Amino acid sequence: MEVFWQQGFEGSSMTDLTTAMGINSPSLYAAFGSKEALYLEAVRHFSETAAAETFRALMEAPTLREGLAGMLYASIGCSTQEGRPQGCMIALGATHCAPENERVRLELKEMRRTLRDTLRLKFETAVAEGLLPRDSDTGSLATYFATVVHGISIQARDGATRKELGAVVLHALAAFDRATRVNDPAGSA
Repeated sequence: MEVFWQQGFEGSSMTDLTTAMGINSPSLYAAFGSKEALYLEAVRHFSETAAAETFRALMEAPTLREGLAGMLYASIGCSTQEGRPQGCMIALGATHCAPENERVRLELKEMRRTLRDTLRLKFETAVAEGLLPRDSDTGSLATYFATVVHGISIQARDGATRKELGAVVLHALAAFDRATRVNDPAGSA
């Protein structure tokens, strides 16, 4: 997972992978069938382990604002772990691929879309409950917050500190507060 996380799908050679796993190529192919299958398994493992807190924070918080804050701070935590690759494997792992690797790119695109769709549903629920104005553009709000999550990953890979990324979270939460102010001056959605 960490080889792919650091180097991306196409940047990781079979030698890199077999060396990291302590096995030979025939064993890798026997266990996974292909580099692509190994990569997709590694991405699923990343999603269930290193990145799991990002979704959990969003889904389990008592308020939408706390969920957004938790998601964004968890994204910082995932993207800036000491001793691990910086950034998010899902956001950065395969945004550009050769045509023969299109399936990998599409799989990650779908995983990124899942975050946006989950956010959109959370915002639609907030509109239905009167926590956001009825005319709120839930799609653009979802895209905005997904973009912040993915931007945190890119900035972390480029060396941004947790403090710098924390300031980004504060700006994103201020934007959310402005969006909710119509119905709730306290911004406690």
